[in-house]
Amino acid sequence: MSEIVRKDELQSAIGARQELGAEMEPQVIDAFVERIEQRLAERSTESEQSLKRKRDHQKELLLGAMGISVPLFIAAAIFAGFAGILVVCGLLAVIAVVSTR
Repeated sequence: MSEIVRKDELQSAIGARQELGAEMEPQVIDAFVERIEQRLAERSTESEQSLKRKRDHQKELLLGAMGISVPLFIAAAIFAGFAGILVVCGLLAVIAVVSTR
């Protein structure tokens, strides 16, 4: 995970504060805090987009698994009976577990 504020940025803000004196201190601090808040907001947006992509992928995978489950259940029931149905249920459970990772 990358740093929110690099060490050199912090040192430059401290140096600017010392050079400009007490009358400019609030502006220097406000500008520094604003940069931090902006980076946190960017991270939050990236995190939200990543989570949305992951959930969309999970939804697509589970819908696909549900779509193929009906023909698989029919074939399993005809050719393998109850044991075949159990195998199909197990495969669907594995798909669901893998897709949530």
